[in-house]
Amino acid sequence: MSSTRRALHYVLKIGNRFKNIDFFTDILKMKVLRHEEFTDGCKASCNGPYDGKWSKTMIGFGPEDNHFVLELTYNYGISDYKLGNDLNAITIESNSLIDNIKSKKYEFTEDNEIISILSPDGYKFLVMATSDDTSDRITSVSLSSSSLSRSVDYWHNLLNMKKYEVTDQTALLSFNDSECKLELIDIKQEVNHEKAFGRIAFSCSEEQLPDIESRMKSENQTILTPLVSLDTPGKATVQVVILADPDGHEICFVGND
Repeated sequence: MSSTRRALHYVLKIGNRFKNIDFFTDILKMKVLRHEEFTDGCKASCNGPYDGKWSKTMIGFGPEDNHFVLELTYNYGISDYKLGNDLNAITIESNSLIDNIKSKKYEFTEDNEIISILSPDGYKFLVMATSDDTSDRITSVSLSSSSLSRSVDYWHNLLNMKKYEVTDQTALLSFNDSECKLELIDIKQEVNHEKAFGRIAFSCSEEQLPDIESRMKSENQTILTPLVSLDTPGKATVQVVILADPDGHEICFVGND
């Protein structure tokens, strides 16, 4: 039985919009889905610990309604961000993208038919071929864990994610079979987020948001932003709760109503 919760996007902070748009559209063949400008910092710290003008660009292989996409967050005046060890890689499956990457004058490495390529800000993307007829898609986001058993307990038992595969070193989880998976990798050291820290977002029915917040309170877990309404230019106001897992990975639950 599928969950009413769904993986939406992962947030990447970027330092140069033009270089990034060129990378994501020309090298990775994604499409710009929408772009929004903000004059003040976000009430839920969507743009990080910054209070000034910022923008976000949603980019991906298809519509946000049925694709896992990326949110490129740009803070005016901030040209670069120090990377931590929190995000390992974002994996893409495609039956044509590898040939496109190889045709470009952009640095990459290849190992066992998997292309490894870095964005202008240093975020790693793994691109692997797929033999089926599905369109290009982001299939997993890989995050570091300092204690895999503790992380699995949080994501599975507290957030109700389904476990697909668990080994001594890695765990693969998701709310639904056909969507982007969360991969946790045990790095056996502290997870360091630095200024480039990201955020993964999921949708859920609006009535679940108070329950999520209440459960995290009762379990003494971290709530970064209690239930709050966020205004988006030209769109309906949305309700969100922002959490952090035991390693500080930020998690946004968005009401889908």
